[in-house]
Amino acid sequence: MTGGKLRTSDFDYHLPPEAIAQHPGERGESRLLVLGRTTEDRRFADLPDLLDPGDLLVVNDTRVIPARLRARRPTGGRVEILLVEREGPASWWCLLRPGRRLSPGAPLAVEGGPAARVEERNDGRFRLTFERPIEPLLQEIGETPLPPYIDRPVEPRDRERYQTIYAARPGAVAAPTAGLHFTPTLLEALERRGVRRASVTLHVGPGTFRPVKAENPEAHVMDSERFEIPEATAEAVAAARRSGRRVVAVGTTVVRTLETAASTDGLVAAGAGRTGLYIRPGYEFRIVDRLITNFHLPRSTLLMLVCAFAGRRRTLDAYRQAVGSGFRFYSYGDAMLLDRMR
Repeated sequence: MTGGKLRTSDFDYHLPPEAIAQHPGERGESRLLVLGRTTEDRRFADLPDLLDPGDLLVVNDTRVIPARLRARRPTGGRVEILLVEREGPASWWCLLRPGRRLSPGAPLAVEGGPAARVEERNDGRFRLTFERPIEPLLQEIGETPLPPYIDRPVEPRDRERYQTIYAARPGAVAAPTAGLHFTPTLLEALERRGVRRASVTLHVGPGTFRPVKAENPEAHVMDSERFEIPEATAEAVAAARRSGRRVVAVGTTVVRTLETAASTDGLVAAGAGRTGLYIRPGYEFRIVDRLITNFHLPRSTLLMLVCAFAGRRRTLDAYRQAVGSGFRFYSYGDAMLLDRMR
């Protein structure tokens, strides 16, 4: 940090490779680092005791699609396709790896599926047209798009485990991982506690894993993602505000969705849209009071959001404590519960 201006390197920390969770644990059995006035090492199953009756828990009900496909070029070379966003019945924006030599007009033979053709290339993404709609075939030929730091082959149980139990609306290519910890039993316990629940939808894209490469964080551009806020959720936020109850976001995607739709009077507008909201220290939160989230990559926009929410030094101190205490990191890892810095 120079002259009071934050650099990307100010959001760095050391993480031993063995701390990156390569396999999921049992749902609800994760550890939970609680960062409030003090720091507590708890279990995720303790969450009902850590929330108050009347608190509003907001979840992201997006559903991960089997978005990874295998294909070959006419030369026989292998290409990995990651579907990112549907543009039409048979047209998708995708990431291709390797994609350096692919230009508009290039054909691809999708393993087990219809042929495809590159239509255009824009800022590292490719628009593909398939001979027929690919979406009905994904459950059969697509793979679960695990993040790049999970360094192992996809396993059959990932299809279910890399999905929240309340996932309902297909469209994400990455899971809202803070929600992976919930079980039906835990949701029932929260309901008995008097904690209300509402949902938003934000279809998580691959940009969630994109590191901030510029040393000046302001030079980074967030990927735009689709979201929707139901009228019932907007009303639930308004009711929580009227009664002085807290809004608890399950994941950074919920934070970005609610804050995108926030008004100056602390309410949320229902509706659908896109968000490229980039939250970093200095941002003034209007809606979210508490945050449940996993541990995030160094130098990432997700870590910057958490630092904006709970304080940079406080957050990074908690991360160092978590590393030293053997917490598991990233998508299949453990979780945190943070109070917003006032």
